[in-house]
Amino acid sequence: MRSLIVSGAGGVGKTTISAALAASAARRGTTALVVTVDPARRLADALGVSLGNDPEPVPGSPGLAAAMLDVTTSWEAIAHRYAEPDVADRLLADPFFRAIADRFPAAQSFAAAERMAELVESGSWELIVVDTPPSGGGIDFFLAPSRIGELVGGKLLTWLTGARIPGRRAFYRLAARPALRLADTVLGGPLLEQVGDFLLDLRTMYDGLSVRANTIGRHLARAETLIVTTADPTPMQEARRFFAALPEVDVTPSAVLFNRALPAEWAGAVRTPLRGVDDAELRAALRDNLRRWGSEARRQED
Repeated sequence: MRSLIVSGAGGVGKTTISAALAASAARRGTTALVVTVDPARRLADALGVSLGNDPEPVPGSPGLAAAMLDVTTSWEAIAHRYAEPDVADRLLADPFFRAIADRFPAAQSFAAAERMAELVESGSWELIVVDTPPSGGGIDFFLAPSRIGELVGGKLLTWLTGARIPGRRAFYRLAARPALRLADTVLGGPLLEQVGDFLLDLRTMYDGLSVRANTIGRHLARAETLIVTTADPTPMQEARRFFAALPEVDVTPSAVLFNRALPAEWAGAVRTPLRGVDDAELRAALRDNLRRWGSEARRQED
């Protein structure tokens, strides 16, 4: 079983390349799954199918399946897996938990990495291709296991709730501290109590999440990684950032793919005669296409 992580900045063609790699493997007889974490739903558009959190076969492509991560559904499963049932129910009803799951980049990346590990462990496919979130040029996906531990069991939560989670009353005794006393004044007592309840519930997940994060880290280390970029300045900067951050993660990219890199001779493509094309509308469309690619080739040449 192989897993391939396709990473890079947003807009460089990661999703299309991920789908193409999985489809190519399936055509060669390998059972393949492509998973995207892209909220823009580009994978569904590329494959022409509706996608959900659970893998579905792609019509007309034997051996190929696809899925699109639903972050909310994934965090619901995580809460039920690592918290007691009553605590999980409270967390899922808590707006603070929803805000973290929906808006915190590390939470989205952790949900994606957890889902990838779950699918790898199922053993249902010979190849799993993961189209990662574009956050941080893709490096956030690899840092997610350590960052989620920092979020759930970090110094701030330990300072607020106590190292051993002694009970809810202990949190409120901390209200005498200047920072919390100020918060109590500014936010109001009820809101501070809600925050305290949430933090204490969240910390009960720490042990389970910590063990799982280590397992996910090992899956990420074993996976192959493809970095996708283009010749444009912003994606190149993101790629450099990714490589600069590699010492923080146990990852060695297998390859770097420069997408949309055009040969120099395309700069003169606009002058290519369109012989044998009689339809005026088609000729105009082809001419526009040649002009566009010729302009892009000249820009890259410069």
